Amino acid sequence: MARGDQLSRQWKIVQLMLASRRGKSVAQISDALGCHPRSVYRDIEALQAAGFPLYTEVEAGKKYWQLTDSARQNLPLPLNLSELMALYFSRGMLKALGDDLFAEPLDSLFEKVKTTLPRRYHRYLNQFSDIILFAPIPHSCSGKRSQALLAVIQEAIAAQRAVAIDYYVPSRQRLTQRKVAPYRIWFSGRAPYLIGHCYLRDDIRIFAIGRIRRITLSDTPFTLPNASQLDQVMADSFGVFRGDPVMVRIEFTARVADYIRETRWHESQRLTDGADGTVVLEMTVAGVAEIKYWILKWGKDARVLQPPELKAALRREAQAILDHT
Repeated sequence: MARGDQLSRQWKIVQLMLASRRGKSVAQISDALGCHPRSVYRDIEALQAAGFPLYTEVEAGKKYWQLTDSARQNLPLPLNLSELMALYFSRGMLKALGDDLFAEPLDSLFEKVKTTLPRRYHRYLNQFSDIILFAPIPHSCSGKRSQALLAVIQEAIAAQRAVAIDYYVPSRQRLTQRKVAPYRIWFSGRAPYLIGHCYLRDDIRIFAIGRIRRITLSDTPFTLPNASQLDQVMADSFGVFRGDPVMVRIEFTARVADYIRETRWHESQRLTDGADGTVVLEMTVAGVAEIKYWILKWGKDARVLQPPELKAALRREAQAILDHT
C-alpha cells in the first residue's frame, strides 16, 4: 500500500479519536474506514511510534483507544491539536497561490504553529505534508508593494476615511488621480482588488491593488454601505469585470464534458447533458467581456449558443488572432 494511503488513514484515525469523548474501538475504526482491523492495529502502532499519546480503557469488556487529555486540551493558541495540524498542512495551498504578498506573515505564522505542536509530531507532519503537493498558481507579481498598500487600505476602512491614489490604467498607459472610499479588499484571479466608491466617477469601481502606484490616507470621512449592497456589486461577476447581467449558454464537446461537470464555475450555473456526451453550461454573468476570454481557452471544444453579442465578440477576437498570426 502507498505510504500516502497509510498516512491518510492514520490521520483519519486521529480525527475519530479526537471527535469521540470515550474513544474508539478497533472494530469501530475499521468499520468507519472500511479497512481490516489488522491495518488499524498497525496504524495505531505507527502513531504511538510517532509520539502520539494514545492509551486504552476497557468499558463493558470492550477496549477503546483514546488520546490523552493533554492532547485534547487547547494548546497555547486557542486551537486544538486537530485544528493546528490542519492549519499546518494548509501552508502548501497558500504557497501555491504565491507567497510574495503574505510571505513574511505566513512564515511567522507557521513557525509559531510548529513550535506550538509537540516536537514528537514534527516528523510525522513533515512526512504527511511531503505527499500533498500543490502546483504553483499564476498570481500577482507585486506582492511586497501590495502588502504595504493593503496596510493603508485596511487602516482606511477601519477609520472610514477615503484614500487618494495614483492609479495606472494599462489601456491608456498613464496614471490617473482618484479619491476612493474603500469598502472591501477582494481576491479574484489570485490578485487583490479594492472595491470602493470612486469620487471621480461617482460610482462603485474595482481597482487592481497592484496597479496603485501611490496611496495616502485623506481626511474625507465616509460611511460603509451594508454588506448586502456590496455583495450585489459582484453577484453576477465571472471575474473582476462588471456589466449588465447576461444569460450565456455554452455547449462543450464530450471530450471536455467531464471536466466541465466536475467544476463549479459560477454560482448561477446549470448543466444539461446531451445525448451524445456533450454538456450545456448555462449561467448569468456580468457582461460578456471577461467570459469571452475564458471561452477562448477551450478552443473548438466550446460552442456559444447564446447570446448573439457573445458569439459576435468571439468571432471578432478569433479574427484578430488570425490577423495577428
